Amino acid sequence: MTELQRPLVISAPAPRTLDLIFTREARQQLAAKYRIVEAEPDGFAALGDAVLGEARYIIGQPPLDAETLARMSQLRCVLNVESNLIDNMPYEVLFARGIHVVTTGQVFAEPVAELGVAMALNLARGIVDADLAFREGRELWGGEGNGTARLLTGADVGIIGFGDLGRALNRVLSGFRTQTKVFDPWMPASMLNDHGVRPSSLEEVLTQSDFIFVVAAVTSENRGFLGADAFASMRKGAAFILLSRADVVDFEALTAVVESGHILAASDVFPQEPLPADHPVRGLKGFLRSAHRAGALDSAFKKMGDMVLEDMDLMDRGLPPMRCKRAERETVSRMRSRPVTVN
Repeated sequence: MTELQRPLVISAPAPRTLDLIFTREARQQLAAKYRIVEAEPDGFAALGDAVLGEARYIIGQPPLDAETLARMSQLRCVLNVESNLIDNMPYEVLFARGIHVVTTGQVFAEPVAELGVAMALNLARGIVDADLAFREGRELWGGEGNGTARLLTGADVGIIGFGDLGRALNRVLSGFRTQTKVFDPWMPASMLNDHGVRPSSLEEVLTQSDFIFVVAAVTSENRGFLGADAFASMRKGAAFILLSRADVVDFEALTAVVESGHILAASDVFPQEPLPADHPVRGLKGFLRSAHRAGALDSAFKKMGDMVLEDMDLMDRGLPPMRCKRAERETVSRMRSRPVTVN
């Protein structure tokens, strides 16, 4: 295959890079099979008609307007390696032209699920606080150190949202034989039953769970839907673990209810990232903090590149993408996630 016969790919994965999401071998395969034009996300319109007109794939999720998209006559797919679907391109035009929009976010499902269960275990057993007490010489031995301890095994668990992350979380929890209820208004009850969980209302999940995991994506309908009333309805001493996006909760209300001692909480995501140094949650007792690191493993990033290569190969042969998750026309316009700024 000559240089000009290789399909053209525009690479704009910022803040990620090709070196982050491809192994050395996969990067070599990419370069051998495709011509790569690297671009800044905001610099698409300046690429020129020659590049735009030849581009078959976009790696990244740059803002695209209808005018720029009209110049991309050969475009087959936007391969989003950020995982969040952002309202920054005319999706209705993409779908009308048969252009795929796919995401690689499922690579984060297992790493995030594992950390989520680790957070639940810590809230149940006070592992971090006990370690800090030990370092400071004020540890409590044996049963004296287990005044509020409880088991995750056999516990009543609620999951809010049951996409890739919710399903991965359910698999990790299966070894703990939890009694799991799920609230997900976008998923049929029969599919939840197939996964061995009980389809439930939001009220049932909130009021009947010892551990609640929030893994729902942010949409135009659910921003801040978990607020003061929701937290007040939870069992006293219940653990609330936030793993998806901070915008689905009223974070001030969450801070207040933890400060009151009604529930415990853990979060990997925050309304501002990095969180201001004087934010009250930084020193809040009963709140376990993680700096949006649950899914950011190198092994997860490298899976992205493998998925991208496999799906581009399928599309090169006239087949639909299978490894990445395709955006749906009915729901993509409802997504309200913010772009990531730190990998």
